[in-house]
Amino acid sequence: MTLCTPDRTTTRPRAQRPHSPPDGPRRFRVAGADLSASVAVFLIALPLSLGIALATGAPLQAGLVAAAVGGIVAGRFGGSPLQVSGPAAGLTVVTAELIQLYGWRTTCAITVLAGLAQLALSALRVARSALAVSPAIVHGMLAGIGVTIALAQLHIVLGGTPQSSTVDNALGLPAQLARAHPAALGVSALTVAVLLCWPRLPGRAGRLAGKVPAALVAVAGATAVAALAGLAVPRVDLPSWSSHALPGLPEGPVLGIAAGVLTITLVTSVQSLLSAVAVDKLVAARRDGGRGVPRSALDRELAGQGAANVISGALGGLPVAGVAVRSVANVSAGAVSRASTMLHGLWIVLAALLLVPVLDLIPLPALAALVMVVGIQMVSITHIRTVTRHREVVVYAVTLTGVVLVGILEGVALGVGVAVAVALHRLARTRITLEVRDGRQVLHVRGQLTFLAVPRLSRALHQLPHGSDVVVALDGSFMDHAAYETLSDWTAGHLAHGGTVETTGPSGVRIAEPEPAAASAPHSCCRPWNPWHNHQCGERPEERAASDAPERTTALHLASGIGKFQRNTAPLVRDELARLAREGQRPSQLFLTCADSRLVTSMITSSGPGDLFTVRNVGNLVPLPGEESGDDSVAAAIEYAVEVLRVDSITVCGHSGCGAMQALLNAGPDDPPTPLRRWLRHGRPSLERMASRRHAWARISGRLPADAVEQLCLTNVVQQLEHLRAYEPVARRLAEGTLTLNGVYFHVGEAQAYLLSGADEVHSYDDVFTQVMPTDHFETACAS
Repeated sequence: MTLCTPDRTTTRPRAQRPHSPPDGPRRFRVAGADLSASVAVFLIALPLSLGIALATGAPLQAGLVAAAVGGIVAGRFGGSPLQVSGPAAGLTVVTAELIQLYGWRTTCAITVLAGLAQLALSALRVARSALAVSPAIVHGMLAGIGVTIALAQLHIVLGGTPQSSTVDNALGLPAQLARAHPAALGVSALTVAVLLCWPRLPGRAGRLAGKVPAALVAVAGATAVAALAGLAVPRVDLPSWSSHALPGLPEGPVLGIAAGVLTITLVTSVQSLLSAVAVDKLVAARRDGGRGVPRSALDRELAGQGAANVISGALGGLPVAGVAVRSVANVSAGAVSRASTMLHGLWIVLAALLLVPVLDLIPLPALAALVMVVGIQMVSITHIRTVTRHREVVVYAVTLTGVVLVGILEGVALGVGVAVAVALHRLARTRITLEVRDGRQVLHVRGQLTFLAVPRLSRALHQLPHGSDVVVALDGSFMDHAAYETLSDWTAGHLAHGGTVETTGPSGVRIAEPEPAAASAPHSCCRPWNPWHNHQCGERPEERAASDAPERTTALHLASGIGKFQRNTAPLVRDELARLAREGQRPSQLFLTCADSRLVTSMITSSGPGDLFTVRNVGNLVPLPGEESGDDSVAAAIEYAVEVLRVDSITVCGHSGCGAMQALLNAGPDDPPTPLRRWLRHGRPSLERMASRRHAWARISGRLPADAVEQLCLTNVVQQLEHLRAYEPVARRLAEGTLTLNGVYFHVGEAQAYLLSGADEVHSYDDVFTQVMPTDHFETACAS
């Protein structure tokens, strides 16, 4: 009998990805932190869901349906694991208006259509474009909704009934105050007092009490007082689930229903996406640095919200969106996975089925007071200070006023219009002043130089005396073609009349401009980048040809280059290098990049001596701790840069056409274990990440990579950033908030640098490299 054994030379065990769980059947496991966090969120969500349903005029059960669906569906399929979704106060005004115009069944159908629209937008991958909306508009919209909610609920707090519009509620408030219902007012006052005072209880008792949500304590306390005192106040009345209203076919004008679908789609999408970005920041600020919690995938989150709205509307629930209050509670309670949000939805379902007799005891004025306080808190003083500091208070005020007086969609449209006008005003606003300093005419130009400023610029330039010494100080980041030609033509004329012109930038550094006669001057072909392609400045063509002969050795090239450094560059940098020699190096960042000769780090980063602590190796690889196998050079550099030099950031820079990545793709199982192959094994996690279905392919400014090599080059940057976080000094500094990580991809053929969005949180389902525009400043799209 012959036993057949597998050929060990042809079979290879499937490689495990770093930090991945062992192979085997997946089981749904709930961490203790998720269980406790789900209970905390449930205790907040239950009264809020009933209160929001009351504020909209929908059946109270609709709030419970939306809370359950938001927790289970959006929690399971959304892209933000720790964000909690459900009925949101920001949708109260929209939903109330739709119910009043079209009825509850049609409103449910509109919610379903809005969910389908969100799914379509997710398929188009436009989630990040929603973050381009000015924060002043978003904050103004939320503040306007908060004012509307507070005015409407104030009538219920006083024992009355709110009117159909904010203006009517404001005008009818004096009469409502005159006939306030004492019992309703007392229950509401007790609710507000507990809400405000509970989080501020002092001492150890206050710390223990802080673990119980204030909303639950306030509503439970008001319910107990109303029941024991026998107060005659309206209470929650949950009808039988058998009579629960489900959606019907939309009835009403097509344009009106379409406007309702658009409004709910926009409000729920923008609120959910902004809330997801805020949750990412809260997670990163935790003591554990959010380890193990993936960064939000915004397109997936939009799809999850769309699915939740489809199901919520189909089951007769309110529109669903990501909500900040419950999400903050979830993160603060220590949740570590999406299990907490899903469990909170399960607790809502159980409460709706088993606790109906208890819920029926809750006074409606207590719920109205709870929602009123939430509405007032939506007018955030912090947001007002922020928009004031950024000179966007006009945008905020117009949006708020428009939402209160006209409507949400109209108010947002007004805010967008004012924001565009403010941006155009800033672009067109240019201050031009003239002063005489040390006998020189100094012309200050502050702001952006566009064609709109050309008449004033030309007038100011031609007022300068002929033959004078002029300094043109440009304090802006943009100059269009019309302004450039105006300045160039005037400079040529002024030089022709015997004057001098010096142009400086924002920092006062002189900007070198070629003079008209430079074409005939010697060395006119010199450019700052000439030394990088063996340019021989000052040599005649025949001399250059002779120097390029085969007899010209590498040593002579090296000696010639050093000589030119000593002659041309050393005098310019000697003082700076002498200072660095005295004070020691204080680089701002550790720059880890490939050894490829086409990557000139100082050119890409516009840096000089002392700015970068640079580490170069084949493939810009960061071996995981413990896997160096005798080569600790990269780990030593990381430790020295982080612990001794105390750099502020670490940058991993990959590039197009990387030979290491090509070798990694082409490697076979039978390749000899050369030193290069042994080193490239540190890149295998990148290869596995690219092949993994857990991660979407990285993108460059929205487009997919050109080929597999480019995809691996991009993925390798993301993976090496993840390896960096495994180093104890790096993890500690990240948790302290004193270190940041950056990912850069340099396309050699395009001479274009791309920055990885959100590189500090590399556990991403949607890694996007964004083009760095030549505007002297760069802002990422994650809004928050």
